[in-house]
This record gives sequence, C-alpha cells and structure tokens, in this order.
Amino acid sequence: MYNIIPLILILISLGIVIFIVVKKFSVLAAMDVDNIPAEKEAIVKERIISNRLKRNIFKWSSKGGKVFRFFGDKIGILAQIFYKKLHELKDSYKTEVILATGDKEKKIEELSAQAKEMIGDEEIKEAERKLIEIIGLDSQNIEAFKSLGDLYLENKNYEEAKQTFKHILKLMKDSEEVAEIGEINFNLALANKAAGNLAESLADIKEALKYAPSNPRYLDTMLEISIIKKDKIFALDALKKLERANPDNQKLEDFREQIKEL
Repeated sequence: MYNIIPLILILISLGIVIFIVVKKFSVLAAMDVDNIPAEKEAIVKERIISNRLKRNIFKWSSKGGKVFRFFGDKIGILAQIFYKKLHELKDSYKTEVILATGDKEKKIEELSAQAKEMIGDEEIKEAERKLIEIIGLDSQNIEAFKSLGDLYLENKNYEEAKQTFKHILKLMKDSEEVAEIGEINFNLALANKAAGNLAESLADIKEALKYAPSNPRYLDTMLEISIIKKDKIFALDALKKLERANPDNQKLEDFREQIKEL
C-alpha cells in the first residue's frame, strides 16, 4: 500500500507538468505572427516556444523535484548500488535465479565457495558478482554481506564498504552476537578512516568498544584517530586502556611521543 503512494504522487506531478505545457503550446500556436517578416517568423516563434518551455519546465521541475528528492532520499544508497550492479549483471543473474529455485541452499553454498576461491585468486569483479547473486537469492545472508563489505574495503571502494557495513548492522540489530557487531562497527570505522571521515570513524570505533572494551585493535585505531584529530583527552584515555589491554604493544612508546606533541 505504502509503496504505491510515491508512484501516485509522481504520476500526479507529471500530469500537472504535461497539462501546463500543453496549455502553453495552445496559446503559443494561436500567436499572431502576421506582422513578423516571413524569413524570421519560424525562428522567432521557435525561440519563444523554447523560452516558455524552459521557464515552465524549470518552474515545475523545481517544485516536483522536491517530491522526487523526498522519495529518492528514502531509497537506501546500498539499494541503489546493488540495483546498478544487478542491472549490469541482469542476463546472467536471471539465469542464476532460475537455476536456484529448485535448490536455493545448495546454490548459495556453490556461489559462496566460488566467491571464496575468486577472492583468493584476486578475481575481484567475479567475486563481487557471486556475492551479489547470493544476496539476490537471500537478502538476509549476513555472511555474504560481510564478505562483500570486506571485499569493498580491501579494494578501497570505501562508499560501498560503508553502506554495506551499515546495512549489516541493521540486519543484526536484534542479534546477540556481540563480538560480531563490534567487528562490523570496527570495519565501518576503518572504512570511514580511510575515506577521511575521522569524526564518523571515531564514533564508529567508540561503538565497537562498547561490545569489546579491551580489544587491542579497536583501542589502537581509536588512539590513531584521536592523535590525527589532535584530541589529547581521548588519546590519553585510549593509551591507558591500550597499555592495560596490550602492554607488549611495540607502538606504545611511539604513541606516547605523539601525544606529547599534541
């Protein structure tokens, strides 16, 4: 029911635009151009029509655009990314769906094994393709999403990685797998850090630490981000926690020196 409302609003907006344009055409068609020299008549009329159309289209597209943008914003970035990917692979993807209908679980196992092998052989595009096919068969397949997010992160596709990890967190919102949730937040922090979004990365790493307060990797990353942001308070706090969690960390002394310079 709710899915059809945006479509109805869009059709109404388009109907209004078409009505106004047609109305303007009828007015323009009735223009008296008898006093315009014959050799200029066609050019002048075409220019007037063109200018009127441009003004009307701009006027109504700016109003209608708000409606389109509203509904467009509701479509997740990840969904847009996947739609594009699936559209690029539509022919082979449709074939896989038909083959999978009889024995979906077996097909997913096959695709997972193929994806792992391709990742090992650094066949990135093919691995991505297999993982997306798995998600097409099972939209709740967290393992496929994780593998896809890791693949994007390793290959510096940070926006895709971020959106994938965020989607995983939505899928896991009711999960009791605390360690896994912490790891996904950590990966999200790495993606934001690599993309230069330090404030978001710091928020992500803090979220990861809620699930694993003494994880040395999380603390190490939090310390690095705090130093980059020149946040001495957070850096000192992270250093103390890291010293307790991993006293043999060879980077501790270097961290101390960097904090002194903040």
